[in-house]
Formats: sequence, C-alpha cells, structure tokens
Amino acid sequence: MSKISKNYGWLNTRPNSSKTLLERAKREVPGFSDHIRKFEEQITIKSYSPSTVFSYSRCIAQISLYCKKSPLDLDPDEINSYLFSLKSDKDLSDTFFKHTVYGLRFFYRIYDLEDRAIRLPSMKNKRKLPVVFSQEELRRLFKAPQRLKQRILLCLIYAAGLRVSEVCKLKITDIDFDRKQIHVRESKNNKSRYVVLSDYIASGVRLYIKGSKPKEFLFNGREKGSPLGHSAVQQTFRLAMKKSGIIKDACVHTLRHSFATHLLEQGVDIVSIKDQLGHARIDATMVYLHVAKLERAQVHSPFDKLYTS
Repeated sequence: MSKISKNYGWLNTRPNSSKTLLERAKREVPGFSDHIRKFEEQITIKSYSPSTVFSYSRCIAQISLYCKKSPLDLDPDEINSYLFSLKSDKDLSDTFFKHTVYGLRFFYRIYDLEDRAIRLPSMKNKRKLPVVFSQEELRRLFKAPQRLKQRILLCLIYAAGLRVSEVCKLKITDIDFDRKQIHVRESKNNKSRYVVLSDYIASGVRLYIKGSKPKEFLFNGREKGSPLGHSAVQQTFRLAMKKSGIIKDACVHTLRHSFATHLLEQGVDIVSIKDQLGHARIDATMVYLHVAKLERAQVHSPFDKLYTS
C-alpha cells in the first residue's frame, strides 16, 4: 500500500474525516488557510455544487499535506510526482485522481496562473454504461425495508428520478398532490424543475406524513429541523440491497438510471426524460439509449407510407 492510500485512502468513504483533513492542512501548511478560503469563495460564486466544492477542497488539502506546501509553492515536478503516486495507487479511485486535477486546475486559474493549469494532464471522459435494475429487482428492493419511511424514500427516488441531494432537501411544501408534481429546488447547477408525482407514491407519502409527522423537510435528519443526510440514504439502500439478495454493482443513483431507462422503454421521448432528470445537455440523457431494450422498427422506405396513411 502506498503512502497516500495508507494515510488518506479512507477519505473516499468518510466525509467527516475529510473535513478534519482540511483543518489539518490549515494548521500545518503555511498559507493554506488564505488560499483555500479564496478558492472556496470563487468556486462557490461560479455555482459549483457543494459536493464539488467539498471534493476539490479535500484533494487540494491532501496534496498540500503530502508535499508540506501550499499549491502555489509547488513546482511541476512535485505535482507530477504526486499525480503519479495517485495513478499508481490501486486503492484510490479514478474519481479521486480526476478531482485532484480539476481542483488544481481551477485553483491555478483563480490566481491567474494559466500556464500551470495548462501543464496539468487532460482528462479523458470515460463514460461507463449505467447499471439498471429490472422491475422484479425493484419490487424486491422496495419490499426489503421494514420502516415505511425507508420504503417511501427509495420508492420516491426511483418514481421521480431524483438525485440523493434532491431527495434529502425535499420539503413537505414541495409535494403538490393536486397537480401531481414535485418541485425540485435549486438542484445541480442551481436549476429548479418540476417532476412527475406517481399516484401510488402520492398515497404512500400521505400515509408516511400522517404517521411520522415530519415538520419542514419531508425526510428529517437526526437533529430537529435538519434534512436527512446523504449517508443515511446510502445506508438505507445498502441494507435493502443486502436483504433483497440483489447482486449488482449498484448504488442509490442506480434508481435514477432505472427511472430514465424504464421510461424510455415505455415509449417516453428522450427530450421529456431529459427535462425530468434536469440534465443540462441532451447527450447526458442519450446514454440511456445504449441500455434500454427498445423494439426496433423494420427499415423501410418512407415512400411506402406516403399514400397509405
């Protein structure tokens, strides 16, 4: 195991420890506090999501602690050596490497150090095909949790194609039972949208609200008045997967992938699915064309239909 994974490899799965990492860098690396403050201000102003700000910040903290220098004081050889260590470490994910490169590139550009940003490696966009649940697997998954709150939580993510961050921030007032809509507010890229509310889910949500009596957020966290945490959603999903006996390389986001794929298979057009998902670009939605099982019409000349329709 390399020095990096030995000391910091667990960061990918323990967000609270990552916060401790930032505090360590502020204490131990000269100039880091001022630099990271400016970095977080600028990246937030440019409307990056809180999770992106967090991921980039922890990667910058790690390289600063590893080299015992602020990123402004690093020379190209030190950066290359560090990136090589990341790439060589099988215990660290490709995502961590990517966040490090993107974070450093953004960091140097806010300090007008474009030459350093350009020297960083370009990132190839390797998009994997999404994992999708079958309808039978979904029925088993949704049946697994004992508590109604957990069943409604997982069902709602699939039924409306929500991200984890979106379902956690949902408020009771965002559920419009009359218009059969859910108002998703200021999600990724600060965009809001309306998504469909299933009649079946609406009945379940009403029953859950009546029994659990949430106050402001639809799914309350441990502290009064706080939203449900991302880790709680992920834990609920993992336990449901284990209990249902589903063996797939799946995560909570697989429910959103399944929502899009199943709509496509049921004849909904790709543009409508894009709007429901809140994608900024249609090419992000097009990936589901590669996994959906669609019936292909036999190729024919359109002239054959010209006088028969």
